[in-house]
Amino acid sequence: MIANKDGGAPRQTPIPSPSKPTHRPFHAEGFEAALDRARGWLRGLQKDDGHWVGELEGDTILESETILLLAFFGREREDVCLKTARYLLERQLPEGGWPNYPGGPACVSTSVKGYFALKLTGAAVDHPEMVKAREAILRMGGAGACNSFTRFYLALLGQIPYDECPTVPPELTLIPRRWGFSLYAMSSWTRTIVVPLSIVSHFKPVRKTPVDIDELFVAGAKRWTRPRYPLLSWSRFFLAADRGLKWLDRIAPAALRRPGVRAAHRWMIEHFEDSDGVGAIYPPMVYTILALHCLGYDRDSQEVAWAWRQLEDLRIDEDGTTRFQPCVSPVWDTAIAAIALADADEPADEPAVERAAEWLLSKEIRRGGDWRVRRPGIEPTGWHFQYANGFYPDIDDTAMVLMALLRGGKADEPRYAAAVQRATTWLLAMRNKDGGWAAFDVDIDNEVLTKVPFADHNAMLDPSCADITARVIEALGDLGFATDHPAVRKGLDYLWRTQEPEGCWYGRWGVNYIYGTWQVLQGLKAIGQPMDHPALVRAADWLESVQQGCGGWGETCRTYDDPSLKGTGNPTPSQTAWAVLGLIAAGRADGPAVARGIQYLVDAQNEDGSWDEAEFTGTGFPRVFYLRYHLYRDTFPTMALARYARAVARVKPGALASRIPADPRPTA
Repeated sequence: MIANKDGGAPRQTPIPSPSKPTHRPFHAEGFEAALDRARGWLRGLQKDDGHWVGELEGDTILESETILLLAFFGREREDVCLKTARYLLERQLPEGGWPNYPGGPACVSTSVKGYFALKLTGAAVDHPEMVKAREAILRMGGAGACNSFTRFYLALLGQIPYDECPTVPPELTLIPRRWGFSLYAMSSWTRTIVVPLSIVSHFKPVRKTPVDIDELFVAGAKRWTRPRYPLLSWSRFFLAADRGLKWLDRIAPAALRRPGVRAAHRWMIEHFEDSDGVGAIYPPMVYTILALHCLGYDRDSQEVAWAWRQLEDLRIDEDGTTRFQPCVSPVWDTAIAAIALADADEPADEPAVERAAEWLLSKEIRRGGDWRVRRPGIEPTGWHFQYANGFYPDIDDTAMVLMALLRGGKADEPRYAAAVQRATTWLLAMRNKDGGWAAFDVDIDNEVLTKVPFADHNAMLDPSCADITARVIEALGDLGFATDHPAVRKGLDYLWRTQEPEGCWYGRWGVNYIYGTWQVLQGLKAIGQPMDHPALVRAADWLESVQQGCGGWGETCRTYDDPSLKGTGNPTPSQTAWAVLGLIAAGRADGPAVARGIQYLVDAQNEDGSWDEAEFTGTGFPRVFYLRYHLYRDTFPTMALARYARAVARVKPGALASRIPADPRPTA
């Protein structure tokens, strides 16, 4: 039961009746058996305490950077490095470089780090794979064309001077929080990288390794290759500021710099609390280890041991090789898996869903985080992505967890209802001024910051995006909010403004337009938006237009570089499931496109109920870093099969409406 928007008597959440087909229904064959197999497979992956976690796979910069980090401490010939080097060789492209995603072109920064890591572990320069890698790197402009974060590793190991890296001053931590150039104007992930990196940038540690990579610099030039910027531009301004900071670094007395270093040190240590590493992601974990070294911490200290342990927890040893995850994703994986099983609405799945809901409830964050700088006075709540990341509740995760909790069968119990109420209030408060929602913070959209010299990781900001906005709207729809609620109305306005000319939406956190379009269709269906709206008809038409002959859908990460490739790429189970889910939400469950998509999933399923998927369909930083969520290939197809079964059988959803607690803040 939920309260009316005007505070009147509770009403039952309406469950839209399926639209009547105007043609003979097209039904896929064997989908019931496929759904049973998928459900059984998912239940078998659940941990004893109720959660799921699949591997989160990134590109080879994780392995290369681990070797480079260990090399700084003289450990490049240890067994872990040799096993990691084997993994690097397995991932090398036939033409010699390393890509950012399977099927992608070689990336110069990724390739330089891969080559250097292999050389440090003993690979000979005349080894055929090293020759091919070197030639590929030189074709791409050589090591001088690397991005700023790669250059820090090269400086750390004595290959270039620190003057050829952007300066990251620790005094950033002293800038007042409300200023447009402070740490809190940057995305949360950049913030966690910048603080420990600023300590490294200040102390400039170097270990000159026994080997060098001079052969990777074109004509021996080690200067940073930068674009030519207009004279009057923010890029030129920040380059001038960078030169000024380098000059100040050489002449300023140590006492003048000490307050900034102390502030950065204090910030970093404070963010150890309730966290699997600063930010609980790989890059700041590495810089934290280096920063502690620069600050003089003993190698046996509790802080150093803690920092190394967080990195070690990302390690996977398999078949004589070692690889590293960028982080872990248990909260995200658990919420999606629970929703997929709940969608099947089968008695055998209910214990699994309830155990998942109980585990998720235990992960609610009840401490303040960085988000409070821009949203003070809101009760702390939310869910992070990892096992522990207390400073950074994730808006996307929180919305997904809310939907899972509502399906857990106990949403009307006081402790569940209280958590749902807190989280709903928090989500409403975290809306941006443009009407949309971002990932971690509010109004982190100062484009000027993308021009600073260390912003070439394409992730300085955290602006609104269609996929998270639509997911929040979907969660609000499950809670009984309607399209006339002020927050929903502004979110809808944002979505209408950001639709692409073809009818699709850009996907910030999944690859790419298929992901964004599916989530918008599903979110707007949940909120009660009529699906015959012209914009949504165009979106569904676009999904059908990019279906492939095999019945599946696929889209390459290259679409972030070249949008003309929208909707094209190798078909995958996860992307096919997204498209099917979007079309079902659009009221086209009886159409031939959905039937063919479901048939593709049925035919591609393994006998044990799982699916195979080699492609990366998750997005970290567009154009820079992509992800393969190993559970996406199973959870989303299960969800698609379950919703298809419900749609074609004309079965109403489970008793979701009766589980919904009162709307905590309907006018926010």
